[in-house]
Amino acid sequence: MKTSRLGRTTVDVTALGFGSASIANLYFEVSPGDAREALEAAWAHGVRYFDTAPHYGLGLSEQRLGAFLAGKPRDEFTVSTKVGRRLVPNPGAGPNDTDLAEASFAVLATSKRVWDFSRDGVRRSLESSLERLGLSRVDVVLLHDPDDHWEQAVREGYPALAELRSQGVIGAIGVGMNQWQMPARFVRETDVDLVMVAGRYTLLEQPALDELLPLCSERHVSVVVAAVFNSGILAEPTVQDNARYNYANAPAELLNRARHMAEICQRHGVTLPQAAIQFPLGHPAVASVVVGAHYAPQIVADAEMIEAPVPAALWNELKERGLLRQDAPVRT
Repeated sequence: MKTSRLGRTTVDVTALGFGSASIANLYFEVSPGDAREALEAAWAHGVRYFDTAPHYGLGLSEQRLGAFLAGKPRDEFTVSTKVGRRLVPNPGAGPNDTDLAEASFAVLATSKRVWDFSRDGVRRSLESSLERLGLSRVDVVLLHDPDDHWEQAVREGYPALAELRSQGVIGAIGVGMNQWQMPARFVRETDVDLVMVAGRYTLLEQPALDELLPLCSERHVSVVVAAVFNSGILAEPTVQDNARYNYANAPAELLNRARHMAEICQRHGVTLPQAAIQFPLGHPAVASVVVGAHYAPQIVADAEMIEAPVPAALWNELKERGLLRQDAPVRT
């Protein structure tokens, strides 16, 4: 699978990355066997970039990913994890208390998240992540969702990561968010190597194209695009009435737009999810798209779709019909 280098670093990522939130019981329980099979399928299909975070399943994602990677050569894969939500014991949790209500993970609430972008918090969080992963180092560390914590994240969290990068402890640093505005501010005001943008540069919407992506190209900052299916509305060849967008039921306007896209894709012999997973990679700043999978067949389908050719005529028709921005670069 094609690889790209993150910014000016020596860290490489594959065009398709595995998002490990799903194997941490996102929305429902995933057995250890199913989680491992999904990871094995990703590896077998050339995926070598794996993204995780303490937030995902209260550490379960890092534990399951670490157990899988323990059998792989360390120089053959890239791992990114995140800081900003530090896990602390939750002794008040009962045997039936789960994390579903708070964060949509079907795990016992034996720990709880504490927002902490302080220097000490970043270092302690990373140390705990390394322990759960069973690794001596991770390649990439991202400030995770600092939407309401700009001051502490930029004045304490970022310098802590920059120091670790200068010491060679980590290879690349950045920020991961569900918006594009604050990541653009990080690119302008700091020396991050990458931004991970979830849902804001997809086949359905491209607001990151106005400022963030050109800025990243100018500053040689790489972009990793997550949530390319916009929570599900672009995930199936046929758009269902109950399709999700941004973790909620999709409004009628977006359902109609996605269905129009699906019809055009079908005429060109392409499925809607195939176009959705490939579209972000057309921009020169985008190094990788990260997708989650609960089960092996899902990641196998994603790996096959990212390699299948998409005719230029499809992108042209989407633009002609006003369904895709004229200035959006596409894969050729």
